[in-house]
Amino acid sequence: MEFSRRDTFALGLGAAALAFLPMRAYASATDDLIAEFTGGADMAETGITLTAPEIAENGNTVPISVAAPGAVSILILASGNPTPPVATFNFGPLAAAQEASTRIRLAGTQDVIAVAKMADGTFARATSIVKVTIGGCGG
Repeated sequence: MEFSRRDTFALGLGAAALAFLPMRAYASATDDLIAEFTGGADMAETGITLTAPEIAENGNTVPISVAAPGAVSILILASGNPTPPVATFNFGPLAAAQEASTRIRLAGTQDVIAVAKMADGTFARATSIVKVTIGGCGG
C-alpha cells in the first residue's frame, strides 16, 4: 500500500489530534468534578494552603499536604491523571486541625488542585504545578 502526501498529512493530523484530545478531556473532567463538589459556587483564592514540590523526581510518590482552617471537607484533584480525583478528606466537629498529608501518583507534569468547603458554606481553592521528571502512572 502506498501513501500519498495527502494521506500522510491526514494521518499526521489525526495522530496530533489524538495526542492532545486526552488532556482536554481530563481538564473538562476536572472542571466537572469541581463544579459537582462546589455546586457551581464561587471560590476564594485564600483560606487554603496546598504544599507540593515544584519538581518531583519520581511521579509514583509525590508528597503533598493541605491545610484549611475551618474546613469541613477538602477535595484533591490531579488534572492530568486518567482519574483526576485523588482524595477527599472530611473533618468532623471534634477534629483538632483541618489538615492532611499524603503521597499521590502523578502521570506527568500537571496541576494539583485542592478545593475546600468551609463550615460557613463558602469554598476556597489552591493550585500547585508539579513538574514530574520520571515515572508516574502514565509511564
